[in-house]
Amino acid sequence: MSTYMEKAGEVSRKWYVIDAAGKPLGRVAVAAADLLRGKTKPTYTPHVDCGDHVIVINCGKAVLTGNKLQKKVWQRHTGWIGGLKTVPYSQLMESRPEKAMELAIYGMVPNNTIGRAAMTRLRVYAGAEHEQAAQKPEAYEI
Repeated sequence: MSTYMEKAGEVSRKWYVIDAAGKPLGRVAVAAADLLRGKTKPTYTPHVDCGDHVIVINCGKAVLTGNKLQKKVWQRHTGWIGGLKTVPYSQLMESRPEKAMELAIYGMVPNNTIGRAAMTRLRVYAGAEHEQAAQKPEAYEI
């Protein structure tokens, strides 16, 4: 018996909604990354982009456990000398909670073309409303 390998043209994509309200940010990110890669499907093939579309709502109500809210920082560099910008997660979760969720999910997908293609299927919202109601997304429980 041979192993089934899914082809790129045979991929069927579904839409899922994940509600992050009251859940740890990392747990929601793991569930979203697994759906984006297609690891929850029985036809998962590592070298084929076979993931689904994911909508994450209520990112502003996600929680960070322990002292991460005070100690964790987001660092980026402008490219100029002395251009290191640091933003504590307490400030990031207040102003841009969807960015914090995107950063967590981005760190969990592979750093190659499959991971970049998976991130294009991610939609993140700070509130409870989303614009993809026409796609009839299913609720995904963590």
